[in-house]
Amino acid sequence: MSLFIIKNPETIFMRKICLFVSIAFLLSCTSRTNKPTTEEVKTSGSDSTKHDSPNYPYMAAYSSDFEIGDSKNVQTLLELYQNWDNNTIENSKNSFADNDTMYFADGTMFAGSRDSLMAVAKRVRGEMGKVVDSVHAWVPLRSKDRDEEWVAIWTREYSTDANGKMKPKELHEIWRFDKNGKINLMYQYGQQSPKMPPAAGKK
Repeated sequence: MSLFIIKNPETIFMRKICLFVSIAFLLSCTSRTNKPTTEEVKTSGSDSTKHDSPNYPYMAAYSSDFEIGDSKNVQTLLELYQNWDNNTIENSKNSFADNDTMYFADGTMFAGSRDSLMAVAKRVRGEMGKVVDSVHAWVPLRSKDRDEEWVAIWTREYSTDANGKMKPKELHEIWRFDKNGKINLMYQYGQQSPKMPPAAGKK
């Protein structure tokens, strides 16, 4: 470290004044910089409050207060899908609660024990031949006011028909999980196959 010895007192005094002026200038700039930032935070806060409580024309009958849920439920559900495709649905038996309710897109439903559900699932899956799911997307959700965990999933299911032809089916399903991470409720919705308009007649 180098040492500089200044012998002239006037020089020391002038340096102190310059240092004081520099510090005052910096404090002034900092004060000006922070003021708009604080105002922006206040403005941002007030805007977010407005966005959080819009005037919707409908009120949700179940819940409108959701957040991202537990990703472990997604893992459970995707493994269930894989076992469905591979015709090994029994491997996902422990992913279900003791009692379950399922609503299917064709209007049928199931309500009963896990063992009964497995028996029905294996019978239905055995009649489908080869099955391949192409999963579009999934979202784990938690209803904050209901304190319930869900997973919403979109998929295209290919299954073999009686003639051995693979037919696609677009499905949207929402699955509810209990406090132990077990499935106890499912709603399934299916898209009808698009109907092509008749070809325009030749004039």
